[in-house]
Amino acid sequence: MKNNNHTEVKNFMFVFQSDTEQRPHKVSFFLEKTYSLEVIKGLSERLDKRGLDVKIIYSNGTALDVLPKGAGKGQALAYLLKKFEANGRIPLNSLACGDSGNDAELFTIPDVYGVMVSNAQEELLQWHAENAKNNPNIIHSTERCASGIIQAIGKFSLGPNVSPRDIRDFRKFRVNIFSPGHEVVKFYLFYERWRHAEVEKSDQLMQHLKSSFYSLGTFVHPSGTEQPMNSCTDMMERLYGDKQGKQYCVWLDRVSTAQIGSDAWLVKFDKWESTDEICLILVSCEKRQCCLTTVLLATKQAEEAFTWMHIHQTWLDGLEAKDQTIWFL
Repeated sequence: MKNNNHTEVKNFMFVFQSDTEQRPHKVSFFLEKTYSLEVIKGLSERLDKRGLDVKIIYSNGTALDVLPKGAGKGQALAYLLKKFEANGRIPLNSLACGDSGNDAELFTIPDVYGVMVSNAQEELLQWHAENAKNNPNIIHSTERCASGIIQAIGKFSLGPNVSPRDIRDFRKFRVNIFSPGHEVVKFYLFYERWRHAEVEKSDQLMQHLKSSFYSLGTFVHPSGTEQPMNSCTDMMERLYGDKQGKQYCVWLDRVSTAQIGSDAWLVKFDKWESTDEICLILVSCEKRQCCLTTVLLATKQAEEAFTWMHIHQTWLDGLEAKDQTIWFL
């Protein structure tokens, strides 16, 4: 089948992508941009003549996909929204983000906002000019990549449009958001800055920190050892500024939350740390460690705040710290 298809379309000057990119219901090719309009038109006519109910998607100036008409990102998003509705969990807002031709279908779903980032490919911008330029719910951002998405969040008033890493003082920056996921992101950004000595160490701040941890709670280190939660604040106090002037970064990935009670939440995420160390050849080498972290949070009565009840961490394979005594929280 593949050889026959290749024989039939070889005059169109495109080649199959690797076997890893092929699917039972998707055929993928490489196609030079110079010939893309001519090839897509000709291929579409041939497939129509054969009675094949398919669509052709060209993206990134190099990739051409042939899919069933019922497949694609747009149909997938529409299906997901219907599932949410059927389960009584309709999203307050939905924002589709794209940068290439295979994202165009996302912007055709009703009641979904859309943003094309400033570094979007020409074929997506052309689609927008021909199909959606008068749609006020779809914008072409002036910012690249994630910054473009943040810009759209602000444009459509979907939520805070400032990255938590750009907020220098969370006590002064108020946003209309109260979420356990936001809570852990804020804490670990503070944790990184604390170890860089980028925040002021004060009795008031230490008192606030201690009030955030349940005194009878438990912290399970990824090595398996257990510590009382109140020892965490004592350790943090000793670690103040230990990374000052050094390359040190903390970030979270795959953050997910689940409410397990009227005032209790489980938050799961991968917690990463990277540091620069001197290798044997006397050059700086980046070292990364990561653990799966589960945090139990409880909402504080009469205020929009959380108490950290329990923390449990497990090393991810191959990402353990060689010296496990240097890993904390």
